[in-house]
Amino acid sequence: MIEVVSAARCVTCDICIRVCPTDVFERGADGVPVIARQGDCQTCFMCEAHCPADALYVAPFADPVPPGSPHADEDVLGAALGEYRRLVGWGGGRTPGSRLDKNHLFTRRLRS
Repeated sequence: MIEVVSAARCVTCDICIRVCPTDVFERGADGVPVIARQGDCQTCFMCEAHCPADALYVAPFADPVPPGSPHADEDVLGAALGEYRRLVGWGGGRTPGSRLDKNHLFTRRLRS
């Protein structure tokens, strides 16, 4: 479930607002998206995957984390912001995850 929008990292591109299939975000007064309907989050990671600034963190849980959880603390998360995006290889200079797959049935098609 979406837990963090980093105002410090956000570039106010609104991509997260546009890609969210359940309309979880709203633009805040300062232009930074806010989590307006967290309960509607489907933990699909679309917002985190598309964020060009790695300003979002989706916790791998279907429910909001409890108060005080490190999964909702931007200072504790640090490099974990945008981690899903890094894992799938989205973003400049990253190797797409499909290129890292070692399953010969899939990678054979990529080499053809």
